[in-house]
Amino acid sequence: MSIRPVKRIIESKPTIEGAGVKLRRAFGFGNTREFDPFLLLDDFRSDRPEDYRAGFPWHPHRGIETITYVLAGSVDHRDSLGNHGTLGAGDVQWMTAGSGILHQEMPQGDERGRMHGFQLWTNLPSSLKMAAPRYQDIKAAEIPEIVDDDGTRVRVVCGAFWGRRGPVEGVAADPRYLDVWVPPGRRKTLPFEMERHGFAYVFEGSGTFRAASQPFGVLTEKTVNGEEVLVREQTGNRSLVLFDSGEEVTVQAGDEGIRFLLVSGKPLREPVAWYGPIVMNTQAELRQAMAELRDGTFVKHR
Repeated sequence: MSIRPVKRIIESKPTIEGAGVKLRRAFGFGNTREFDPFLLLDDFRSDRPEDYRAGFPWHPHRGIETITYVLAGSVDHRDSLGNHGTLGAGDVQWMTAGSGILHQEMPQGDERGRMHGFQLWTNLPSSLKMAAPRYQDIKAAEIPEIVDDDGTRVRVVCGAFWGRRGPVEGVAADPRYLDVWVPPGRRKTLPFEMERHGFAYVFEGSGTFRAASQPFGVLTEKTVNGEEVLVREQTGNRSLVLFDSGEEVTVQAGDEGIRFLLVSGKPLREPVAWYGPIVMNTQAELRQAMAELRDGTFVKHR
């Protein structure tokens, strides 16, 4: 079996979105070819309500799927189709925007003011860009958690892993979405399909993702005195690890253990025309979408 080498490690960057929500963006709104079929990953995390309370008021989506995973606090959502609900700690919402939807997402902190969650955008193939929108709302108790003999814990949100299957079904890119915890000092090797693109996003602790030829860490992109430099170190909190091809991923947990999202999917290899929350295949399709937003015909299914 071949271990996937690390292409690079990227520190997520501070970003403001919605009506003023402060978050960290791991990737998105650029050349995301190496992440195909994934388009964007945001980490919204704060114990200061003023950082997130303004939320994400009404906005459109078309041509993509959005995956919201809440770890602390809650997110209230409603849309132009009349859907309404609340995601709590450990819950997941997998929304297929398809032909178009208008919705809003308003985060609320827990009793201590803490809010933490992720939103991942996945592209849709051209054949499904104009499909009917749908939701898969998954409660925390429905997500299987596997505990290995060495204490490694894996929550399986989507896809199959170690004989268990996540509750999210029928997603175009056939993704695997895992929440992985490796205990302090443990070295763990996890299976990874050769034909998929994939990444890990570290959000607790630290560790080293490596191949046999990289025993002491990998090169990390950092900004020092305004310049991009490469530093060899462990991968820490709010860092994204982009993998090259291979059949396994190996991680060595640091002294505090390491927790990360491990995400993979089959690349679509289709042209991408992108304007904010609308992702199509051509500029003509984008212009049509914007015209429909202006004249009130954007939402096709009710």
